[in-house]
Amino acid sequence: MSKFNRREFNRVLAGSGSIGLFGAATEEKPQKASESEPGPGSITDVQGVRVGHYTDSRRPTGCTAILFDNEVTAGVDYDGSAPGEQLGVMLQPVSLLEGIHGILLAGGGPMGLAAVPGAVKYLDEHHIGYDWGVPNIRVPIVVGAVIDDLPIGDGRIRPDAEAGYKACLAASAGPVAEGNIGAGAGATVGKMLRAEGFPGMKGGLGTASLRLGEIVIGALAVVNASGDIFDWRTRKVLAGARRQDGKGFIGLTETIKRQLAEPPAHASLKLSDELLHSTTLAVVATNVYFDKMQLTKIAMMASCGGARAIDPYHTTGDGDQLYALSTRSLRRDVPVSAVGALAAEVVAEAIGRGIKQAESIEGWPSYRDFTLHL
Repeated sequence: MSKFNRREFNRVLAGSGSIGLFGAATEEKPQKASESEPGPGSITDVQGVRVGHYTDSRRPTGCTAILFDNEVTAGVDYDGSAPGEQLGVMLQPVSLLEGIHGILLAGGGPMGLAAVPGAVKYLDEHHIGYDWGVPNIRVPIVVGAVIDDLPIGDGRIRPDAEAGYKACLAASAGPVAEGNIGAGAGATVGKMLRAEGFPGMKGGLGTASLRLGEIVIGALAVVNASGDIFDWRTRKVLAGARRQDGKGFIGLTETIKRQLAEPPAHASLKLSDELLHSTTLAVVATNVYFDKMQLTKIAMMASCGGARAIDPYHTTGDGDQLYALSTRSLRRDVPVSAVGALAAEVVAEAIGRGIKQAESIEGWPSYRDFTLHL
């Protein structure tokens, strides 16, 4: 079987289904690496998407609002066992709801969903939402999703409606700030064997994008995983469970293998994988027109990007969620599987960015302060 490189894939993609995908067939021109591989960029490179953060100065927590110039179509993939969410169930194909008006991601565990009404209030004030058939009434649909950051600092301080409203006020189409900000302020990773004495590291919020001609795919991720985080290209560990001597990483999966190979360990192995405590949230956006069913499949495929960057992933205690949305501005005959495959790469890149841009907090060293100084 012959191997496909990225350039060949792009050429076939352009020629299948519709010559008009990237314009008329012409002699292939060299393409800059930044245009053919997921790069720093941000989800706001998809025109019509705006992002704003609110970060609480009293402890590491906050929320992130993703707003749109116009109503968008969205789908969702839930593979975590305990997702903390609001209205996300309406994005499943069995619901007749096609469009949404905002997404609010927050820290604070399940109580962090209290920030969602702030985003609803903001959109209501701007007369954004479904026409309810009542004079001067429009009903905005805001999907909410949360991570658990309650163990970081004073867990009684959590995002509320005012925090959600402020995140919306800050929303812009400019570059998105990353790291310890918004919903990623209190994110942590590599926590699965903390009970065995192997501490984790700081997680964060990251974003990335990919542009192929007229097509744009962007992603934003809040990385709060129980597993180790890898560079999806090299498989190098970026952050995760640390050795007790401070000289590197234990490798969660390999350590679990070794411990289970010893008969007494079957009963004594303690995994820190409590319900709702670890979650990676991701949002994929594209300008290509897709319907809700198609976006559901794209969300499922894009979630594979998390598996490339996180191990273990989708554990029994996490609430992993991935939302895929279309601004519907580009009508081209683009294969769903093509966008899903590329979205997975952009998600993996955004996860890595969240780790690389994070900064250390007490008890949780960052990639910058730990990995780079080994």
